[in-house]
Amino acid sequence: MTKGRTVATAMIGAAALLLSLISGAHAAQCGNGPGGFEAWKRELSAEAQGKGIGQTAISALMQTNYASATIGADRSQHSFSLSLEQFLAKRGATTIVARGRSLKQSQAAMFASIEQRYGVPPGPLIAIWGMETGFGSQRGNQNMLSSIATLAYDCRRPEFFTEQLYAALKLVDRGMLSGATRGSMHGEVGQTQFMPKNILAYGTGNLDVAANALSSTANFLKANGWRAGAGYQPGEPNFAAIQAWNAAGVYQKAIALMGRQIDGGGGAAAAR
Repeated sequence: MTKGRTVATAMIGAAALLLSLISGAHAAQCGNGPGGFEAWKRELSAEAQGKGIGQTAISALMQTNYASATIGADRSQHSFSLSLEQFLAKRGATTIVARGRSLKQSQAAMFASIEQRYGVPPGPLIAIWGMETGFGSQRGNQNMLSSIATLAYDCRRPEFFTEQLYAALKLVDRGMLSGATRGSMHGEVGQTQFMPKNILAYGTGNLDVAANALSSTANFLKANGWRAGAGYQPGEPNFAAIQAWNAAGVYQKAIALMGRQIDGGGGAAAAR
């Protein structure tokens, strides 16, 4: 390597280091316990203001508390490591399928309207609804903004949850959520448990209302490649849309199996 190239390389390296220091100086620092949470909130609030987040949302952020229960839940998601049959039993698949068939009949007009608009049949929507909240009976009682802020601060997955936090702050600014909104451990809200970014992208109204939540879920699936009339079992075209809904393989297969049972197809494993 020539002297000139050596000098040029050194200059490029120094510039890269300077840029990393500058960007680092503007990034709120993550932590692994409650000790730095208040300082992190002040840093994040300043960043959020610079990105156009309004005072209502900033005030709501500053009132959040470190959610120890959320951290505990995030570290102990053991059910996704179960076998499919174990997972179905643990999540009450038999009950979900039986209740789902009844709801498909009693709410036939609503499901027909959703399928006409988005191409998604009742089965997978009802399976998701039952799996996520027991058909709306278990929507969580954690402070949504505290949960998401805590996970954005936590060093395990700060990038993902910082994006979710900014989306939540936008929703607070727009009056669609508030600092008092309750949700599940990771900040999911509504009848089918939407994260804030998905509310912004696919939400079709108040997600505590079943019809809106199910329409929003169908909207999500359609946006992720759902094709009307195509199959949704593993290996079939629409299974990829179910995979987009939840990253856990055992969850995906459970939704497909229960959905098929609810829609009247075969698959005894989901009905046991």
